[in-house]
Amino acid sequence: MRRAMAAAEVGDNVYGTDPTVRALEERAAALLGMPAALWTPTGTMANLIALTVHLERGDRFLAPRDAHVLANELGSAAWLAGGMPEALEHDAGPGRPTPSALSSAIGPRNAPYYALRTTLLCLENTHNAAGGAVTPPHEHARLLATAKQAGLTVHLDGARIWNAAVALGLPPAALTVGVDSVSACFSKGLGAPAGSVLAGGEDLVDQARRVRHLLGGGMRQVGVLAAAGLAGLDHLGELERDHRKARRLATGLSEFGWEVTEPQTNIVLADVADVNVALDTLAAAGVHALPMAGKVRFVLHRDLSDDDIDEALLRIESRLTNGGSQ
Repeated sequence: MRRAMAAAEVGDNVYGTDPTVRALEERAAALLGMPAALWTPTGTMANLIALTVHLERGDRFLAPRDAHVLANELGSAAWLAGGMPEALEHDAGPGRPTPSALSSAIGPRNAPYYALRTTLLCLENTHNAAGGAVTPPHEHARLLATAKQAGLTVHLDGARIWNAAVALGLPPAALTVGVDSVSACFSKGLGAPAGSVLAGGEDLVDQARRVRHLLGGGMRQVGVLAAAGLAGLDHLGELERDHRKARRLATGLSEFGWEVTEPQTNIVLADVADVNVALDTLAAAGVHALPMAGKVRFVLHRDLSDDDIDEALLRIESRLTNGGSQ
């Protein structure tokens, strides 16, 4: 990846003349089943651009509880895009609302003028805070049908859509059917140092380009970063290794008595008695984790080997045996 970055042919992306950025945008758009795509520095910016384009000020939008656009983007959906967020419960499973819950949240189409106007549904696949949970295509299709019947636009936060596709054995485009826009990250499992895309129709991407510049995302010779994204896409299939490592870690933690959600992709969530105490115990063992949705989150990635997982489990077991705590 670093060799690809060093050798990248570059231009000026503000003026649309960086050939490596164009190559990445075209490849990502094809993989995601969209007509066009726009490179952005971060996934948060990609989501914010999408919400800014889709929402008018005061519009209400819906997203599964603890979705990234609700919990991890500093309120920018309301602060900058002007949307009124509302969370949908995971009544169909981790990270997944049912169509009936969505329909109830949307409400009647003939509401009085002073009622909130619901115009957008934001989905997330995989759902980060639900432990990298995957939404399968048939559930996605039912949610899309419900949203479209009510006249809603749909944005898919696909920061980890590559993981979802690999876990299901499907092309990424099979998970974007019917959406108006989708974001996808290269800086998660694919290992790039930065970069995401926002994909959709040609008109949406034209609008998104203006909003990206408004938000300070107009960058010059970023072909060096786009080259990293291209290199990552060359190794999509390797994400299954991270999923396997997650399952190994989850099994080991369960053997210690930790309540662990069976991982579908590369994220392991552990439900512990006291998150702060557990994080202190892990830190003392040299094992790095973060709090997420009231649990301890472990993320497995390409820089970790199978031996690293075994070493982490040995360290955790040693701390627990010697008086550590969950």
